[in-house]
Amino acid sequence: MPELPEVENARRLIAEHALGRRIADVDDSDSYVLRPHAPGELKSALAGRSLTAAHRRGKTMWVETSGSSDGPVAGDAAAGPELGIHLGMSGRLVVTGPDGTVIEAGDPYRYGGRGRNPVWSRFTLTFADGGSLVLLDPRRLGRVWLNPEIGDLGPDATRVTFDEFRALITKGTIAVKARLLDQSKIAGIGNLLADEILWLARVNPARPTAQLTRPEVDRLLRGLRRAVGSALRGGGVHTLSVVPFRKPGSLCPRDGAPMTRGTVGGRTTWWCSREQAA
Repeated sequence: MPELPEVENARRLIAEHALGRRIADVDDSDSYVLRPHAPGELKSALAGRSLTAAHRRGKTMWVETSGSSDGPVAGDAAAGPELGIHLGMSGRLVVTGPDGTVIEAGDPYRYGGRGRNPVWSRFTLTFADGGSLVLLDPRRLGRVWLNPEIGDLGPDATRVTFDEFRALITKGTIAVKARLLDQSKIAGIGNLLADEILWLARVNPARPTAQLTRPEVDRLLRGLRRAVGSALRGGGVHTLSVVPFRKPGSLCPRDGAPMTRGTVGGRTTWWCSREQAA
């Protein structure tokens, strides 16, 4: 599923290819993906405006919009509503340029040659220049909504300081992997990133957070930064070092010991049986 690196790539897609283009039409007919908004509500709020800035915290994006000269109040110069976008488990953004060029970002491998199947279009902004921004989501687990509230999210995983990380990661007795996945503590880490971070740090995923030593916390934060940086450069979490070895019969790519599978924090988890032993 899309994790922080995929969502950041989608944010960059909007920032580099969709800003400043006037919205001529909006398809907001999917009332499930656009809950709690009724069909037509986003169209009324966004038509005539332009996207002006793209932001992200963790796995949530939001886009600022301009004032609308075509809106209910002619010449309205005030900033428009913010547009929240969450890719869910299988979401992907597709931006089409005025010349017909297509650029995509989000879920990197679920689509194959069917990546632009119109049946999966859940939300579309059509720009006045003839291009568009489309959310594709075969599983309908993404969300699009106005003025998203992000106050319940913890600090973004790319910006968390050591002091913040130590305070957040060591509190309580929950398994360390479950804590890494808690978006209210640190925003942006998903299942594959968590396994990579723990593998890089040589920490067992079920280790209680209160038992983590300072060297382990140091290694976890270094692992977080290394894993996120690697995934951003590689194009997504599917490019991380340990991901190809999360399957039966695999050996740890670092020391050759068997990889172990279990469930931690309600998620399928893989770790090295030797270097990450409990």
